[in-house]
Amino acid sequence: MTTDAPEKEIVSKWRIACDGGGGALGHPRVWLQIPNDAGFVECGYCDKKFIHESFADKVK
Repeated sequence: MTTDAPEKEIVSKWRIACDGGGGALGHPRVWLQIPNDAGFVECGYCDKKFIHESFADKVK
């Protein structure tokens, strides 16, 4: 059995919201702050990784 890798999204803002997408199949909306030193943050509900555009080529 294989599992899909968490979704990634390149964003232009340092503070973003995640609701899991999919309407009623998502999760409660949470606001996430991307740390300036790391360049990415992961949602605690769905594990989606948000990568700031200035770190797009540095974060896997």
